[in-house]
Amino acid sequence: MTEIKIEKKKLAWLWVLLGIIVIALLVYFMVFYNYDEGMNETHQTSELMDKNDKDLIGVNENNSTVAAYISFVENNKNKMSLDHAYTNEALLKLIEATNAMAGEVGYEVQTDLEKVKGYAEMITKDPFETTHADNIRKADDLLTNALQNIQKDKYPGLTNEIAELRNASESIKPGVLTLDQKNEVKNFFSKAADLLQKMN
Repeated sequence: MTEIKIEKKKLAWLWVLLGIIVIALLVYFMVFYNYDEGMNETHQTSELMDKNDKDLIGVNENNSTVAAYISFVENNKNKMSLDHAYTNEALLKLIEATNAMAGEVGYEVQTDLEKVKGYAEMITKDPFETTHADNIRKADDLLTNALQNIQKDKYPGLTNEIAELRNASESIKPGVLTLDQKNEVKNFFSKAADLLQKMN
């Protein structure tokens, strides 16, 4: 009989050991499976937040320099004349607004803006010069590039607006008198105002 009891005890310990192993495996899979799911959700949420952090469209900068440019464009649409004072002032205000927006998001545009200032100055020197549209187009292209770089880096949701701005810039034809394409020049400033308003 003693031998039978020893076999029963060995058999009982085997079942207890097997039960502990099964319980340990269940606990392991329940805890670590849920942990992995939680980590995946956290990782996905983190990626979404990073993507949203990069796009600053929902952030209101309320920059007064940008607002001044937008107001100027909206209130002076009919003031384009032979002396190009409107175009010069619009370019200067757009330079300031672009610089202000670049400062808000930490983007460097000084070199391009200095070139644009030079073009803005050229269009006021001789009102009868026939190359003003060339200088306006060069200035507009530089401003569009600067704004596009800001848009790509901080406002990826504004790709349509930057495409409209580029189209407006490209519609200004070098070699054609500026006064013969007043609407195209005004349209560029208007599209820039639309873009900056959404960034601001």
